Amino acid sequence: MSEIFYSTDPNFCPHCKHIPCICNQLGAPKKQTEPVRVRFVKNTKGSGATVVERLPLHPQGKEELLKKMKKALGCGGTIKEGHLEIQGDKKLRAVQILEKEGYKVRIL
Repeated sequence: MSEIFYSTDPNFCPHCKHIPCICNQLGAPKKQTEPVRVRFVKNTKGSGATVVERLPLHPQGKEELLKKMKKALGCGGTIKEGHLEIQGDKKLRAVQILEKEGYKVRIL
């Protein structure tokens, strides 16, 4: 049987590779191998968003982290295609929050 390595299902967990997630049964998530990427993307209307990519988290964990970041940064945000999108150019403050949470971060 082949192991699932990618799924469009929002309940797919990249750590334990199961739908639904069984990480709580397995313990802590795997060690972070790649740094989380933070970049600013400008929209055609002149506004933009800070995008946080490659987060090694279950979708529920991403929602919790986004909620924390929105509250700390005082702005709105959403999750699109597995990436966190935060309104405005908040790269440096987002990096500080992510490093405080224990992630290795790379600014693009």
